[in-house]
Amino acid sequence: MRLLHTMLRVGDLDRSIAFYTEVLGMTLLRRKDYPDGQFTLAFVGYGDEAHNSVIELTHNWGVDSYELGTGYGHIALEVEDVYKACEDIRSRGGRITRKPGPMKHGSSILAFVEDPDGYRIELLSAKRND
Repeated sequence: MRLLHTMLRVGDLDRSIAFYTEVLGMTLLRRKDYPDGQFTLAFVGYGDEAHNSVIELTHNWGVDSYELGTGYGHIALEVEDVYKACEDIRSRGGRITRKPGPMKHGSSILAFVEDPDGYRIELLSAKRND
């Protein structure tokens, strides 16, 4: 078994694709409309789906926002340098919601960014101690 993808429901698919590709540097792998079901799926990631886990962005036509609820936590991305990644993300219009620094009660360097729908994305240093 292997992890294939994580699905997120998004209110504006083009805005979300722009965030994940232009701000976080992922690639749009595929996109398909399903007119009978009135939804569109787009898959983004850092590599092909045959060898990497990706994110499925689901847009239900006519729905422009969702309540995230209290059960969702975050997606984590490994980056070489959290401080530099935050600078790059901020310069491309991304919203940093937790400045880079050591984790609370630990020493691993991390930060958080939010996507346009409010989903939290953790940036973790490749060199982790916790």
